[in-house]
Amino acid sequence: MKRTLLILLAFITLTASLQSCKPSKKADPVPTVLVGGLFSITGNWNTLGKASTAALLIAEADVNTYLDQKNAPFRIAVAYADTKLSADTAVLAFNSAVNGNVKFLIGPQSSAELAAVMPLVGTKALVISQSSTAGTLAIEGDNVFRFCPPDNVEGAAVANSIYNSGITALATVARNDAGNKGLQTATGNTFTQLGGHVTALEPYATSTLNFTSVVASLKSNIETLENTYGEGKVGVYLASFDECVALFNAANNEPVLKNVKWFGGDGVALSAALLANATAADFAIATHFFAPSFGLPAELESRWKPIATRIKTMSGIDADAFALSVYDAVWTLTRAIEANNSNAADIAAIKAKFIEQASTTPGITGNLSLDAAGDRENGVFDYWSLKKDGTTYKWYVVSRSNVPI
Repeated sequence: MKRTLLILLAFITLTASLQSCKPSKKADPVPTVLVGGLFSITGNWNTLGKASTAALLIAEADVNTYLDQKNAPFRIAVAYADTKLSADTAVLAFNSAVNGNVKFLIGPQSSAELAAVMPLVGTKALVISQSSTAGTLAIEGDNVFRFCPPDNVEGAAVANSIYNSGITALATVARNDAGNKGLQTATGNTFTQLGGHVTALEPYATSTLNFTSVVASLKSNIETLENTYGEGKVGVYLASFDECVALFNAANNEPVLKNVKWFGGDGVALSAALLANATAADFAIATHFFAPSFGLPAELESRWKPIATRIKTMSGIDADAFALSVYDAVWTLTRAIEANNSNAADIAAIKAKFIEQASTTPGITGNLSLDAAGDRENGVFDYWSLKKDGTTYKWYVVSRSNVPI
């Protein structure tokens, strides 16, 4: 297929060219179903955005090979926009996509972006986010699906692991967006239910660049908690994106904060920005920091590992389950269209078939069954930590949510 790169807000121009694409293996043109991607490619959390873009392109190639072999009466063509993890930009990109006849969209990544897009979706499109977790966005009957577990599932898993590691008091802090605040709340609630104590700091603004005041507040609260619960019993939970690098650099100057364990949310796992900053990476290693990512099933490694390798080759990024869920989303959508007699025009019918296919056909990331709100209903989490190999920093899986830390 002719490859076209979709730059921000160029969906309308691009879709005209995509509609004229012809699969290279067929002499006669067939209808093309357009699938868009809304990813942060140059903004915050771009590690996932770059891997997701590669997953989308790889899925397009694999799906069309499959459709060619079946002599199916349709093909898919993908295009993507760089949202920069901005809710406003995501809205502009969504509107451009829908106006350009793109009715099926993968992404956006963050819950803040998804929350901004959701009121616009209605019945005119299907949106499948690979990584939004905010429980406030779990709405039954809408046309928004999420191929990852919501924050209450992740929060419960992480809180149990932290508590089982011997931590009895936790200071929590988060970026002021729907997804990270949801993770802060969910993790704190479960930790409290387990018998632990939680001190929740006010979320910091999404525009924060200087973390001096956040670090000062954390230091004060950690000192207070250690006086009550004792050293070795207190930890920090941080729900953030790549700005954790600046926060870690600031915290590195405070011995009190370097001597407690730190734990993170899914927005940090596999962050290339963290690997690239020696001070922040060393701080993460010193504090035994780990961050969860939706886990990949070992029994399906023969299926997901080759795709992860291709994503790494194309993007330079190690793919996690969020990125690989983009690949699953494209395949599930393709099967839904097939099950609807290859008719992609009826959004309501495709929605019903999508739910059916998700519940009956596992993907490379495992069981895709959705709950009543259209969110992935189960899963475990891989816990990622950093290590130094020579002069290079690397992410590695230190444990899983169903294994005590």
